[in-house]
Amino acid sequence: MQISGSIFPFFLLAFILVSGASSAADKNIDFLECLTLQFQKSNSESDSIYTPQNASYSSVLQSSIRNLRPASNSPRRPFVIITPEHESQIQAAIYCSKKHGIQLKVRSGGHDYEGLSYISETPFVIVDMRNLRSISIDTEKNTAWIQTGATLGELYYTIAEKSKTLAFTAGVCPTVGVGGHFSGGGYGMMSRKHGIAADHIIDAKLIDANGQIRDRESMGEDLFWAIRGGGGTSFGIVGCI
Repeated sequence: MQISGSIFPFFLLAFILVSGASSAADKNIDFLECLTLQFQKSNSESDSIYTPQNASYSSVLQSSIRNLRPASNSPRRPFVIITPEHESQIQAAIYCSKKHGIQLKVRSGGHDYEGLSYISETPFVIVDMRNLRSISIDTEKNTAWIQTGATLGELYYTIAEKSKTLAFTAGVCPTVGVGGHFSGGGYGMMSRKHGIAADHIIDAKLIDANGQIRDRESMGEDLFWAIRGGGGTSFGIVGCI
């Protein structure tokens, strides 16, 4: 009787651990099935979805990691990486992560040296904005629309192609992503005279937690103020600025 009593807690613990692991795996599978279905509904190609079984998974994950230390010490890696090519794919990622309780991380240029955009202690997926990097400049109105996967170097180069007199106040590192930099304020060498990047943002397209696409008017001034310094992934995913 003493032996049976000592073995019982072990079996109970083993059952809990196995059940927990199985539940997490099921949740991951449910998310992936949901994502694939949502992509099909929007006629999107599934080649924007990477899992550890894909040959390109590691290269996509490491493509914009600037500090290998947190990545190598992380207890887990994303079980899915999504590289959206249009807004409907971002909406699908938000919808499925919310439905299945999966943590969603957004990566633009990857310049967060603590690895905030690519490590986590809980199961998570990455929305990598690398394919959303178009830049449209109107030199007559002195305005531009920039997708948040673009880098500062690409922005400055495009401005220089269009004009020899126009510039934009932001950081100096060319590989910094526009999305993270601008939504964090955007300090640079011209900030003392011209202010920070966020001071010059006059509109944005945000995919909110409900998957709705909102511009400045529809999101309201409070939220518009918050995404220009409060961090773009705090309130949704900023797709274009």
